Amino acid sequence: MANIQSLDPSASPLDYYGWELRRQREAHGLKQGQLGEIIFCTGSLIGQIETTKKVPTRDFSERVDAALGTDGVFSRLVGLVLRSQLPNWFQPYAEMEAKAAYISTYQAQLVYGLLQTEEYARALLGVDHPCRVDELVAARLERQRILRRTEPPALWVVMSEAALLQEVGGPEVMRRQLARLLDFRQNPWVQIQVLPFTVGQHTGMMGSFNLLRFDDDPDLLYADSYDQGHMTANPQAIRERWVGYARLQATALSPEDSAALIARVMEERYGDQP
Repeated sequence: MANIQSLDPSASPLDYYGWELRRQREAHGLKQGQLGEIIFCTGSLIGQIETTKKVPTRDFSERVDAALGTDGVFSRLVGLVLRSQLPNWFQPYAEMEAKAAYISTYQAQLVYGLLQTEEYARALLGVDHPCRVDELVAARLERQRILRRTEPPALWVVMSEAALLQEVGGPEVMRRQLARLLDFRQNPWVQIQVLPFTVGQHTGMMGSFNLLRFDDDPDLLYADSYDQGHMTANPQAIRERWVGYARLQATALSPEDSAALIARVMEERYGDQP
């Protein structure tokens, strides 16, 4: 990792964050340990973030802004830092996701990323990226902030029943994850439908996909693959997937019946066992 004396602030958002943190700290006449005491962390963590060995969190950034009186500089910068931790091929999609007015997604096996709890995301991302799990989880939680905006996107989720039964992180993690899904019943911008196994063959069997609709730009279709995601604005592909998505919505359980199924699975499969 970079030595602070050779850190190039133009190299990346993370490098700039570390460089600016050191500059602001020294401008206030504080050593790393002193700043750590003020914001309730170790001086070692301050040093690791200044030298890009650790990725800052939003909570850390907000505490630094409060301690140094930097008028939200680090709180604004951390969004860029966390987005830069996403895989390069995924970053363009994340940028478009943040701009979308409507998000429609079909999930064949897992809970949609914007609805995941931290524990669920950690268990999932830790399988393939155990050395970077903290950074990737922080980046995923940062993406979820769009649902807490004053004017959030409208989000419609159709998920296979498999997403409820595929155990990720253990029974307690799954119980909290399903409880989180039920919490969204109170959110007028989020609708969740479950596609039960009993429907048989359906138009989403080729895999998960997302459809993004914007106020002023063409619709986008995004689908995952093992090496990278695929994003297209091809009108024919978009039209076919919108029709397919409408069929999934029509075939899936209603939001009310979906919530009842989620609650039943939460208690029967992941509840307290005798």
